[in-house]
Amino acid sequence: MSANLTDRNLIVSERLRAAGIPGEIVVLPESASTAQQAADALGVEVGAIANSLVFLCDGDPLLVMTSGAHRVDTAALAERLGAGMIGRAKPDQVRGATGQVIGGVSPTGHPHPLRTIVDVDLARYPQIWAAGGTAHTVFPLTYDELVALTSGEEHPVTG
Repeated sequence: MSANLTDRNLIVSERLRAAGIPGEIVVLPESASTAQQAADALGVEVGAIANSLVFLCDGDPLLVMTSGAHRVDTAALAERLGAGMIGRAKPDQVRGATGQVIGGVSPTGHPHPLRTIVDVDLARYPQIWAAGGTAHTVFPLTYDELVALTSGEEHPVTG
């Protein structure tokens, strides 16, 4: 682990250790606030990036961990979940729900547990990468570790 970790990164790291996930937080030299930037920095396929997107589902925060190769079909996901409406959260809503900013939202380390959906397409990759709490940090894990870490519900997130 690097000495350049922030308090947010340290919280994420503590949660990873508590969950028994061995992956270490990696500090990237450049910001990786998009899945493509993270994939380029790591030399992996964009689909192996577990993008953390926060939505509002019937007014409550919903974290969707999607493959970086996908766009979430909110109407199809709402139907799968039996929800009325799913819409993108605003930046202040993301920070309020996660304690983190857009572009660096981790699947863990939030002030309160969030209902989480995990894109089943991420299971295709033996190793995936997720944000470590800031746009400059990521960590590796497996699909099964992501599902366990987030208590995630496994669903397709595309149409």
